[in-house]
Amino acid sequence: MKIKEQFQCPRGSVFIRGGSTGVLLVHSLGGSPLEMKSVAHALSRKGLTVYCPVVPGLTFGTDVSGLSTWQDWYASVSKAFDDLKGMCDNVIIGGASAGSILALRLAAYRQDQISGLMLYAPTLSVNGWAIPKIIRLFHLVTDKWTARLFKFRTPAPYGIKDERIRNFALEAMRGSDNLPADITMRGGGTVYEFFSLVRNVRPMLRLVKLHTLIFHPRHDDQSDIKNTMALQRKLGGMVEVSVLDDSYHLVMLDRQRGYVVDRTVEFVDRILAAQAQNAGRKDVASSSKQLGAAE
Repeated sequence: MKIKEQFQCPRGSVFIRGGSTGVLLVHSLGGSPLEMKSVAHALSRKGLTVYCPVVPGLTFGTDVSGLSTWQDWYASVSKAFDDLKGMCDNVIIGGASAGSILALRLAAYRQDQISGLMLYAPTLSVNGWAIPKIIRLFHLVTDKWTARLFKFRTPAPYGIKDERIRNFALEAMRGSDNLPADITMRGGGTVYEFFSLVRNVRPMLRLVKLHTLIFHPRHDDQSDIKNTMALQRKLGGMVEVSVLDDSYHLVMLDRQRGYVVDRTVEFVDRILAAQAQNAGRKDVASSSKQLGAAE
């Protein structure tokens, strides 16, 4: 087991030190690591080291000017992965919504260092039933400076079906500073960068051969289930899909979060059990070769 006694994660991140298996979780666009806390704490109770980093530009309130790029986001996620890998022997990664696209890119480039992949309402296209159709016209914008003239408000119900949970989550995401900014607003520059990220990642999907678990609401208000259907066809490895019937986009916060947490923990258990079994087979094979050489 690798250990780094001194590790300082960015302020606002969720980091829970555990054992030699780590889990990296990337939150959604304009969201925060708080989205991931239910899954993070459940995995930590199993003895795993869990890291949900603040990603400058992706995290709410970290890019008011809209000047960050998707390359900046990815560099931050890649560094978080390296930090976690420096502490752990095995790392499983996951992402929510736009964070899932960053996780997929990381998986395409680093899958020899990754044990499994978990995607929560992955978003290749912003095409849920609550999204105004006019956003399609934004795809015609070809430069970021023009894009920054636009602003997009995330429409109600803001990705959460349960009204009580929705009100609580919106307040919690403001943080302890009780920021006055509108947490449902997305700058056009940020949206432009997300669309650019998706265009970059789409051709890489077939290269991702990791065992993958996907959760997607049947009636996702922001990201239609067609997103997951596309991933099922394009990803190169085994893909398991859980279709949720009583949640909207933020599946780790909404009504079926308990099911999402339980299935996530069970998936991680299976990944680790398969690794242990494969390691045992390699040890047996190595021992057999040594005995054969001795004879």
